[in-house]
Amino acid sequence: HADIATVQVYTKVLEDRLVERLGNQAHVGDIRGRGLFWAVELVKDRASKAVFDPALSLNERVKKEAFKRGLACYPMGGTIDGKNGDHVILAPPYVCTAAEIGMIVERFGDAVEAAIASI
Repeated sequence: HADIATVQVYTKVLEDRLVERLGNQAHVGDIRGRGLFWAVELVKDRASKAVFDPALSLNERVKKEAFKRGLACYPMGGTIDGKNGDHVILAPPYVCTAAEIGMIVERFGDAVEAAIASI
């Protein structure tokens, strides 16, 4: 089992890797989380935080692309007002390694890019 100190280290690894991989992505509005539970907000326009049309189901597209890459994630639509807004949540297990976190973030980043390219 993972002890608290290890989880804290991996929390920082996950945060750093997500920011490194997606922090400059034009359609990522925010990356936030606590522990090993992190959400990535997807926006049409980063500066204005304009959202994608809910009919596009971008969060579900990310999920499908992630599954194609062997990664499970949690899509969340309507996170602003019940209708608008796209988030996708990552929640790696507490027994993961730093290398596995790196793999998770790479697969997730590829899934986000593929989903955005599909719309």
